[in-house]
Amino acid sequence: GDGHCYVFGRGLGLIGCRLDRLLYRCGLGLRLWSFLNGVGLGIIPGFSGTYRLAKLVGMGYAKEMIYTGKAIRADEALRIGLVNAVYPQAELMAQAKAMAAKICAMAPIAVRYAKQCINAEYDLDADAAIAYENKMFGQCFATKDQKEGMTAFLNKAKPVFKNE
Repeated sequence: GDGHCYVFGRGLGLIGCRLDRLLYRCGLGLRLWSFLNGVGLGIIPGFSGTYRLAKLVGMGYAKEMIYTGKAIRADEALRIGLVNAVYPQAELMAQAKAMAAKICAMAPIAVRYAKQCINAEYDLDADAAIAYENKMFGQCFATKDQKEGMTAFLNKAKPVFKNE
């Protein structure tokens, strides 16, 4: 069948961290059962679950899901922005590999800096986040990959990034 994806508090923590979150977020079957309702166990969702869920789907959906332990379908998770994509089980690995290949074709240092900037939003106010982004943008120009990417673009060629 299409399978299920069970998200526990720690699972939502994965949604906000590493590359594996992208594969995880894309890996939903037809139904997503949210066990973010630690309140049903006498606890709250830990590992930044409350914080990240509110950032991803907004305060209203986060409250509803956490307070009630509401189970949602994958199509609803997609609609509210909890996941980026939903694939049938049979297509999941191919889709995950295709996404990984697209990311791997980019300049590794730039991908790392972009990830750092995006993640910084959670810890910084808007002015500090923009200042951090500006700093990281400038640091890109100190890399050989930036020069390779810009030169390839101007020459209408495919860049060959070397993580330098």
